[in-house]
Amino acid sequence: MKTISKGIFLALLFLAEISVAQVSENLMLYRQDFKNISGKNTVSVTSYEKGGAHFVYVGGVGNVDVYSLDKEGTLIPISNHELYKQKGPARGMVADKIGETDFLFVANKHGNVVETFKILDSGSLERVAQIEDTEDTHLAVGITLQVVHMKNASYLFAGGLELETPGLSAFKINKDGSLTHVQSMQDDDKIHTDGIIGMFVHKIKGKTYLYTSGFQDNGVSSFRVNNDGTFKNVNNISDNTTDRYLTGAYPVTGVTLGNNHYVVVGHRHHKYYERNGFIKNTDFVYHGDAVSVFKINNKGALVPHYVLKDDENTKLQGQTRIELVSTNGTEAIFAVGTRDDASIQLCKLNEDGVLSPINYLETGFSIYYGLRSHQIGDEQFLIAGSNRFDFGKVVTYKIAPKIDRGNKVIKHVVHLKYKDEASEAQVEEAVQAFVNLKNEIPAIAHLEWGENDSTEKHDKGLTHSFVITFKDEHAREQYLFHKAHLALVNTYGPLFADAVVMDYWTAE
Repeated sequence: MKTISKGIFLALLFLAEISVAQVSENLMLYRQDFKNISGKNTVSVTSYEKGGAHFVYVGGVGNVDVYSLDKEGTLIPISNHELYKQKGPARGMVADKIGETDFLFVANKHGNVVETFKILDSGSLERVAQIEDTEDTHLAVGITLQVVHMKNASYLFAGGLELETPGLSAFKINKDGSLTHVQSMQDDDKIHTDGIIGMFVHKIKGKTYLYTSGFQDNGVSSFRVNNDGTFKNVNNISDNTTDRYLTGAYPVTGVTLGNNHYVVVGHRHHKYYERNGFIKNTDFVYHGDAVSVFKINNKGALVPHYVLKDDENTKLQGQTRIELVSTNGTEAIFAVGTRDDASIQLCKLNEDGVLSPINYLETGFSIYYGLRSHQIGDEQFLIAGSNRFDFGKVVTYKIAPKIDRGNKVIKHVVHLKYKDEASEAQVEEAVQAFVNLKNEIPAIAHLEWGENDSTEKHDKGLTHSFVITFKDEHAREQYLFHKAHLALVNTYGPLFADAVVMDYWTAE
């Protein structure tokens, strides 16, 4: 057997590293599927693998929908489950194994409870426990939940937007899924736990640290978690206009690259809200949108490290969720969901803690906490939802190398057959509503239509064809999930007997 010299081996290793970097810097999102939900809107999305099967949980107002997810990114509805008092939305959701049992924990935002569901083998849910807010806890207007596994037990940390007495609470998770209160720390002028919308855990040299965002506090805090679930504050970082952007601190995540531990924080700036009523501190100045990177020192404290500022080439306005997509130990890929840009921005974080943009997809709908990264085999997926009440869907995307389309455009072809009982007037009204989409949706570059005139008898009974031209993927997404298109489908869909939809790329 031939041997490879050390020099050749190092050269091959170097080329392999370049190949990995090249792939990671040229990723794009490709929509795989979308399904309707039974809730009024989609707020939170999480996922879980159990027994080799993959499940998606979509929380909205009133209930949680359950789907299976296959390796193609296809969603298959399984069940839906009513929340306590049909309240909600299910804002904070986290699935995890406690002992030998799989649970889904749900923060019922306006039900002021945390609900525990057992995850069955089918992926369906069975409610087993719930805990209500008290004067000693901070579960009212629950937003965020985080499971922390310690040596002898696991704990659930909870935070939210409790207006009068916000703070952070820890609960021991019992074997049956019930929760026992351990400690609560009320927000004050020092710590940033007023409006916890993001949490993340780092385990560093045998010690456990929890990091929280403070939406109303405009900052982030770090806490040391002890083996018994108690916790103490380590340090706190407030907003400024130089080395961190934390006005309306929102999503929090992190990663370890090499010997460096990072926390990545986004924000939905207070300028995107009405100043009266909801925002406690109205004395703020809009200084732009950015993603802030913090490095963790040997005491577990947050240290400002790097800022990726929004510009004309990125989509970072109104960040509501940041998901770690993948990491190879030396670099990591993150997905940033935005409510105001209605996009998902992919970014790369290198070992030095420098965050750089890759590509983005304009989804056509606002991302509001509903974004989840999930891996099946070698495939990376994102699962997304929206707070839009007219949306009512969950969407899957595959993350793959970007395809060079050149100067091609998309032709979106829709063939329709109307029901026999539909009157001529109803069909005409439906056709005109479709044609009028070009006046309501700017993403449509061109629209033409006509009635079938073929005599070959291969039309399968389809009678009307519509051909829409989009200049790129962004325009197609904006059309698909535009309120005018959704309204057309909801209004005239009952008249359709059959439909065939096909897209293809062609020279302009």
